[in-house]
Amino acid sequence: MTAASAELAVRNRKVAARAVLFVMFMVGVAFASVPLYRIFCQVTGFGGTPMRAALAPGGQTALAPVGVRFDANINPALPWEFKPGTNTVKVVPGERIVTYYSAKSLVARATTGSATFNVSPAAAGQYFSKLECFCFTEQTLRGGQRVEMPVVFFVDPKIRTDPATSHIEEITLSYTFYPVEKPGQPG
Repeated sequence: MTAASAELAVRNRKVAARAVLFVMFMVGVAFASVPLYRIFCQVTGFGGTPMRAALAPGGQTALAPVGVRFDANINPALPWEFKPGTNTVKVVPGERIVTYYSAKSLVARATTGSATFNVSPAAAGQYFSKLECFCFTEQTLRGGQRVEMPVVFFVDPKIRTDPATSHIEEITLSYTFYPVEKPGQPG
């Protein structure tokens, strides 16, 4: 092997090593992007994602109420029945509201689901804050089990002073449950 071909081989190995490191970096970014995007949306209300809060500011009855409609969807691969306890409520901005969704397993074995959520219109997402929600954790139901799952939320009074949202009469809170495979659970 000549000196030139040995030098070329070393350069090729360096390029290959850099390419492999770049691919590994990109795979890492791809896996991290979903949770990072979810956190970004929860913090900013971007894309209709409700905000998370610790405390409701209290109802401001001088402000026009906002209707909130509840929507429930389920991925066909999850053998559950899922529905809201009520279809709509009128909310005084700032008022703490408690509502329930119910889920029932339609099979004899334990199954686990995880809910995603959004608010529409998207502009209302930054003013819709959840204090407690079943969507923050995975839900496991035993065969045939029915559960009531609370959602505690408020609509920020600022929704009525923002020119982009002051006209909104109804907000839709929508959930979709997806199956989560757990070790030991048949798929």
